[in-house]
Formats: sequence, structure tokens, C-alpha cells
Amino acid sequence: MLPALPEKKMVFKGLVTNKEDMNKLMLTPLIRYPLLGGSALVVFEKAEVAQRIVEMKEHTVELSNGEELEELDRCRVRVQAAPVDVLLPSVLEIGLTRSSRSIIVSDLPSLGIPEEALLDKLELFFSKTKNGGGEVESREFLDDSGQVVLTFAQDGVAEPLIARGHIQVLLGKGKYDLKISPHVSGDIANLQLQPSRCPRTVLLSGIPDVLGEEPMRDTLEIHFQKASRGGGEVETLAYVPLGRQAVAVFTEDAG
Repeated sequence: MLPALPEKKMVFKGLVTNKEDMNKLMLTPLIRYPLLGGSALVVFEKAEVAQRIVEMKEHTVELSNGEELEELDRCRVRVQAAPVDVLLPSVLEIGLTRSSRSIIVSDLPSLGIPEEALLDKLELFFSKTKNGGGEVESREFLDDSGQVVLTFAQDGVAEPLIARGHIQVLLGKGKYDLKISPHVSGDIANLQLQPSRCPRTVLLSGIPDVLGEEPMRDTLEIHFQKASRGGGEVETLAYVPLGRQAVAVFTEDAG
């Protein structure tokens, strides 16, 4: 069962470089992977090392790698190694709807005033018929975009403004050339996911709470960097002690 996808406002800021790319949407994966206490994620520089560690399944880790741990001489713990599988979109279909009453206003200047004050000024300007506007029903900033969505109470106001493309707006003591664009909303019509294995990442589990967080992290990294233990160069290691939880974030370049 797939969880319901939360509604998310998105702003396209890319450039279409050729006609063949006009119907393509590039997705950048951002996967959140829950980590339970007593586990660790290890990212190796080479995929073959990760595969070798997974095939060995169980690993015996010495806890006496540093001077401060001399009292634990000959103490060992067993940890289990497993691959990391995540779900990635294989098919995504989005139905787009262009609003007949809304516009996007962009190229806004930095006036050093609160957002609400800027929204008030925009509403005052676009509510006047002499400026080509009409009664504004709602106004809001798009998340982290610096752009504003204005929705008019009546049809027939937005389209002429969009056709103009740009408009001179008096804001404070200056006039600014603002860009007017159509407001398009989208609904996911079809989403299919497929499992994908992280080739350079290994999940370690069953790690007991016998050392502090930093000493245990260092001990694990030392162990899995040793070629004699089947390991290799470790790019990064994240350890979560028992009794705690964390979330690992995988991006497109992650292992």
C-alpha cells in the first residue's frame, strides 16, 4: 500500500533547450529512510566493497581499536549487514489545469518590507480596473519562490494580464517591471514505484549500546575500512545508538 502523497506547491524554474525536451519532466530523487536505534548506514566508495560486505552477512567487530578502550581488550560484537532498497518512481503522469482566474507575479523587487505589506501593495494595484485588474479574491506567496499568486473574483481579468506578459507596477517610491504568467496546477494521475538498490550503501543492525556514540562510529569505520575484513574505503558512516531514531536522506548522487 502506498501512502497518500501530500499536496505540494511547485515552481518550474528550468529552461527548455530543444523541442524534444518540451514534454519531459526531470525528477531528482530525495528519499527519506528511517534508521532505528542500534543501526548504522555505511557508504563505501566502491560498489563491489558494499556487495562483498552484504554477502558476508555477519561481521565481528573488535572494540579495542583505541587507547581509551584498552580495558575492553578482546571484546567483540557481532553486527548484521544488509542491502538498502528504496522505492523510486518509474512512471509519473500529471494532469495539468490552467486557472482562468489566477496569475503568477514574479520578478518582484526586494523592498525590505514584510511579505504582507508587499501583498497589500500588489492587491491595491491589481484590484484597479484602470490597471487592467479587478477584485482580488486571494493572494499568497508560493513557497520559497519569491513569486505571488493572485486570484481574481471574476473570470476575464487574468487572461488579458497574462497576454501582456509584463506590467509596470508602482511599489513604494519606484516603478518596477513585473512578469505575469499563467497559474497552472497539477494532480498526479498515475504513479508507479519500483524498488532500487543503493549499490554503495550497507545497513548495519544489531549494534549493542556498549560504547559512546563517537567511539562506536569510529570503531565501525575502522573495521569496515580494513581490506582484511572484506572492507574498503568508507565515504561516510552514520550511526544511531539504541534508544534513538534518525532519518537518512538519499539524493541522486548518494550510494
